[in-house]
Amino acid sequence: MEHAIPRHIRLTSHPGSAGQTAMALCWGAADPARRGPVVASPAEPSRRNAIGSYSGAYGLYRALAIATKALARDHRPDLTDTAPVALIAPNPQWGDPTKIVSLDPWGHLVGEVFAETIAAGIDVRPTIAVTTAHIAMPEIRERIGEGDLIPDGRVLLDNGEIRVTKAAIDPVWYLPGLATRFGVRESELRRCLFEETGGMFPELVTRPDLEVLLPPIGGATVYLFGEVDRIAVAGTVIACRVHDECNGSDVFGSDICTCRPYLVHGIEVCVATAQQGGVGIIVYNRKEGRALGEVTKFLVYNARKRQVGGDRADTYFRRTECVAGVQDLRFQELMPDVLHWLGVRRIDRWVSMSNIKRSALEAQGIEIVEQMAIPERLVPLDASVEIEAKKAAGYFNPSGAADMTQLHNVKGRALGK
Repeated sequence: MEHAIPRHIRLTSHPGSAGQTAMALCWGAADPARRGPVVASPAEPSRRNAIGSYSGAYGLYRALAIATKALARDHRPDLTDTAPVALIAPNPQWGDPTKIVSLDPWGHLVGEVFAETIAAGIDVRPTIAVTTAHIAMPEIRERIGEGDLIPDGRVLLDNGEIRVTKAAIDPVWYLPGLATRFGVRESELRRCLFEETGGMFPELVTRPDLEVLLPPIGGATVYLFGEVDRIAVAGTVIACRVHDECNGSDVFGSDICTCRPYLVHGIEVCVATAQQGGVGIIVYNRKEGRALGEVTKFLVYNARKRQVGGDRADTYFRRTECVAGVQDLRFQELMPDVLHWLGVRRIDRWVSMSNIKRSALEAQGIEIVEQMAIPERLVPLDASVEIEAKKAAGYFNPSGAADMTQLHNVKGRALGK
């Protein structure tokens, strides 16, 4: 009888000969040769220096593909012509182990800086990919029709499409740095990660020599508007929105929240800023339902609508706590890492009402010059409960939120601040 999997299984859950031959990895080293690659391929049990597997939340699909023989177990990606189409170049933050703890800053340059390692037969894979694209949203065409946005043929095209550079990022967690960022002991962090994933990764508690984890969670996509190489140029005006996933609103237009309208507003600001010689940045994180998940989110929707008195701002956060035990699990402490990767030190136009996100950025040394709330005209009627609850909780709430007309009025202002 033919067996679907090898009879012999090699465990890597304890130090030994495997640990002694693992690829050297010095997190935070500015020189890639000294830093070393992140090796998480199952084909490299003796060379692995990371817990988990490539592709984040999609790693299990690879396992299914191998089990059903849709994918060869020994397949390795051919990285020919996959190099980034725009260079996100090394910057000082890459060499500071306290600045980037949740992604691999060299993840998009694997094929270049670790070419010798790959040529030696080690299965090293990118955890970041950078490409270009056109994006099209009906709201942007509406803004063009209303005269709020004017096509320039460079950033915004006549047909309403927007030219962008975009990067897909898989999470790579440096556990000592993660523990420091959260102010907890690394041993406690490892134990909780092990126990709360049903013992999925025993190396978390048995292999302290492995300091990196590739968690099976969603990553992030970064959309860059304008000339990418201007991000690191002193005086360049930077507009930014960090947006946490909301499938119902972002994709399907659900009106119970302000997520898609705020995302669109952020894109508007990014386009206008890029047209003025600056750079716009949208960071889209896979953190559905405040990282509580979509099932929990829908349960909360039901509880809010069915409670005595109906959906109310004064119980907005409390109903979430009743179901989930906590208001929010997004842990914005890790959010600044992608901006450190890009080399951002100052954000001139921060498109967000969140005081939590702002505090996380400032704690990491990123200056915010101007904070921009969503214009009231963009708030769906059914989302008024959310907005009022957030205002009451201390979210940013200026009188007269900045609109596109205010952005056009800054054209004569110096770009450097």
